[in-house]
Amino acid sequence: MLLVLYLAYGPVSIVVTRSTVAAALLVLPVAVGALGACLWALAGGDQRRNAWLLLVTIAGAFAMNLIEPYTGIALCFVTIFTAAFRTRPRAAMALTTLVLVGMPLTTYVMVREAGTAWGLAAGSAYSAVFAFLLASQIATKRQAAEVAEARAREAVLSERARLAREVHDILAHAQSAQIVHLESVRMLLKQGGDRVTALDRVDKAVGLARASLEETRRALDTLRGDDLPLRERLERLAAEFRAATGRECAVSIDDGALAAGAEARLAIARTAQEALTNIRKHAPGATAELLLRRVDRWNELEVRDHGGHPAPPATPGGGYGLIGMRERAALIGGTLETCADADGFTVLLRVPG
Repeated sequence: MLLVLYLAYGPVSIVVTRSTVAAALLVLPVAVGALGACLWALAGGDQRRNAWLLLVTIAGAFAMNLIEPYTGIALCFVTIFTAAFRTRPRAAMALTTLVLVGMPLTTYVMVREAGTAWGLAAGSAYSAVFAFLLASQIATKRQAAEVAEARAREAVLSERARLAREVHDILAHAQSAQIVHLESVRMLLKQGGDRVTALDRVDKAVGLARASLEETRRALDTLRGDDLPLRERLERLAAEFRAATGRECAVSIDDGALAAGAEARLAIARTAQEALTNIRKHAPGATAELLLRRVDRWNELEVRDHGGHPAPPATPGGGYGLIGMRERAALIGGTLETCADADGFTVLLRVPG
């Protein structure tokens, strides 16, 4: 309200101080047009439209100054601040330059006082510098807030992807082992096989289901930052492989690699889990070998099958499992390579120590 009263003072003064009604009516459109255009631009909206509104304001203010000295000054000063915040930078610079030149010039034409004209020039220049610095600071803060918001969204999406990988790893490992056992039970019952063997398979499937629940709890603990018992995890994965397939799974662990960070340990454990799951699914009859070693500043996990015939990946990227393993490695600055030869299939993970 105070700003409106401040802006209205000049237009009202130029109208009410006219000596005749006819003279007042002549200047009324100029005063009302300049005031209305300025208030419209202050309300916000399209920047291009605001530039034209402020140009009308400046023209009206100059005309008011030429009719009655000083009556358009308030509109000129407010235009400087409005242009900095309500128009594009180039338009704001052009409008401000127009005010810096035109306001002192129109005042000098009417009052013939160089000191007053120079004072208005200095005051408008100071106002322009202040307005543009303030606008720049606000724009910088706004951009910083947008960047922070974008990073927060990216962090949320990254965490969702990480959770998706955790869920996939747990379910793929546990359910594939359970399917192996339950399928063997189905075949035994269908062929009239030994009931004791069938019950043993069912017991193992139940045990795997319970283990998967424990694995889920452990994954949640890891996401909260709890330590991951890497040696125990790898040895248990090998034991589960032996129990599910009846085939050998050799384990070799270098103690130096166990000192890896939490993210690296998690990547190693999940990659070993996914690789062993793939061997069970795609390399029937194969034995497995799991090697964890320290090489310079890298921790290397090698999972290899022997004597099987791995099926080719179903997708160009190697299936969701291999994609997930590669994404997990890349997130912490590591790499994952795969290699197939006549003897079997090898997964090699390298993560920084």
